[in-house]
Amino acid sequence: MSDPSYCGRFAPSPTGPLHPGSLLAALGSWLLARHAGGRWLVRVEDVDPPRTVPGAVSGQLAMLAACGLVSDGPVLHQSQRDALYEAALEQLLREDKAFVCHCSRSELAAQGGIHHRCVARAERAHPAVRLRVPPGSVVRFNDGLQGTIVQDVHSEVGDVVLRRADGYWAYQLAVVVDDGAHVTDVVRGADLLDSTPRQILLQRALGLPTPRYLHLPLLLGPDGRKLSKSEAALPIDPARPLPALRQAWRQLGQDPTIGAAVDEVDPWLREAAAGFDPARLPPGDIPTLHVAGEAAPFAR
Repeated sequence: MSDPSYCGRFAPSPTGPLHPGSLLAALGSWLLARHAGGRWLVRVEDVDPPRTVPGAVSGQLAMLAACGLVSDGPVLHQSQRDALYEAALEQLLREDKAFVCHCSRSELAAQGGIHHRCVARAERAHPAVRLRVPPGSVVRFNDGLQGTIVQDVHSEVGDVVLRRADGYWAYQLAVVVDDGAHVTDVVRGADLLDSTPRQILLQRALGLPTPRYLHLPLLLGPDGRKLSKSEAALPIDPARPLPALRQAWRQLGQDPTIGAAVDEVDPWLREAAAGFDPARLPPGDIPTLHVAGEAAPFAR
């Protein structure tokens, strides 16, 4: 496959150091972009200040650089893109595709957690804004690894929050606006598969193109939880990232003999890009791996 127009991205949230689960998604998206002969960009999803950990942005970018995974363009920061999100929200409100919502969390919980109409007993000083999701809003798309996905967004999700009641931008609006600018292929973890149909609805409402999607399997810890969310997840050692890269390569189902004789990051990445086979990607979640005789690739 050769598609110079291909533009992929890796979009970490700065909630802590880069973990093995995040590296799996970063390496997978980078390899698919290189396989296509396209570009690979990095976007920092720091749209949620209460969850942003001080120093996490610089730490994550430094870790990616240590792994040789460097953006092909300027690194975008969602915290610097308020004007774009505001313009998109104003468009949706103007076209009556979005509405102000005064529902509280407790009122929404009483409705089963799915918003189909406002049930607020009083107006709030700082209401949320939601996307209208009418009955019949069924989205069907083909995921590059997971196959055909169908979701009735109205019945399963309801009206989607675009701006939260605390004034912060919702993830769904920010990611759709940013991907709509130039991203042709979204490669990310399968934990975001469920968000994709609502993002496609929002793309259609804004008149934005829908990228191709491929959701990689999640890396699970011994307790069966997603490793990047586990308290047991350890950051990668920036002084010796190659063992972690090799481990992610194997977890992506790739030939472990490729790059086996290389002991530096850049030549290993060149061999990995040349030998990468998308047909070997595993569709299902994968447990953490331990290879006898290889030192643990994580910092302690």
